[in-house]
Amino acid sequence: MAATATAAPGVGRRSRRFLNQEAVEGYVCILPWLLGFCAFVAGPMIAALAISFTHWSLLAPPEWIGLENYERLVKDPMFYTAMWNTVYISFIAVPCQLILALLIAMALNQQLAGLTIYRTIFYLPSQMPIVASSLLWMWVFNPDYGLANAMLYLVGLPGLGWIFDPNLSKPSIILITLWGGVGTPLIIFLAGLQSVPDSLYEAADIDGAGPVQRFRNITLPLLSPIIFFNLIIGIIASFQAYFTLVFVTTQGGPANSTTIMILYIFYKAFRDFEMSYASALAWVLFLFVLALTATNFLLARWWVHYEGGDAA
Repeated sequence: MAATATAAPGVGRRSRRFLNQEAVEGYVCILPWLLGFCAFVAGPMIAALAISFTHWSLLAPPEWIGLENYERLVKDPMFYTAMWNTVYISFIAVPCQLILALLIAMALNQQLAGLTIYRTIFYLPSQMPIVASSLLWMWVFNPDYGLANAMLYLVGLPGLGWIFDPNLSKPSIILITLWGGVGTPLIIFLAGLQSVPDSLYEAADIDGAGPVQRFRNITLPLLSPIIFFNLIIGIIASFQAYFTLVFVTTQGGPANSTTIMILYIFYKAFRDFEMSYASALAWVLFLFVLALTATNFLLARWWVHYEGGDAA
């Protein structure tokens, strides 16, 4: 009681909290990241926004032109093609990656002999350099001597053009992303599955629940925060990380069928030297990904469940 009566008033509590040693140490620890973020992320983003309102070819000083780059963007058919290719690949590849990773994680969560070897085999492709894996898949999908057509010939089917066919190039790219993009969400799903209490499954067994009911009523709700995390990370990464893969394998072809937004921005900036137009494209892509992420967070409240029964 005496300690309570002699406690300092709450007016200066906030100031003391930020000035205590723990807070100072925290600020010192995040200072390198904060400086790096301002220098290499926030600074270039603000500079790109300013450049998007100019005409700048890197060879002459920037000239202010207002919204002309954005007006050009609206009338640019290649912009719509690149955005469609990006959305097509991302919206199919990311859900397929998550479903495949979850199925493999559930299989690897069983008590099987040689489980460590299986986990290594499925995780190893995600650690392979993208350039190396891209060159490998160029050989696999080669119409003349590739492994994919050789397997088709073995079962009596005709060969396909794969990444060299405009109608199959995007599905081929999606297949490549599945091979290298399953490893990381697989490990996260596996950790989530191992955190599910066995007592819940035992209670479900006593109630007579089958495998499908156990998955729908126990596994899926408890994994929903992890599914949501993998979905957000996968969507953001899909709009950026496929650049190297597409640049090495198809360079946007054939017939621009795999020209995604990040590749189109690269071509405009460093091949055509239209830095200001590339900045406008980059900012439109950033706003699109930001809106997509915000929409996912809004929808998460209906299907993501955390411990205690509260939705996101």
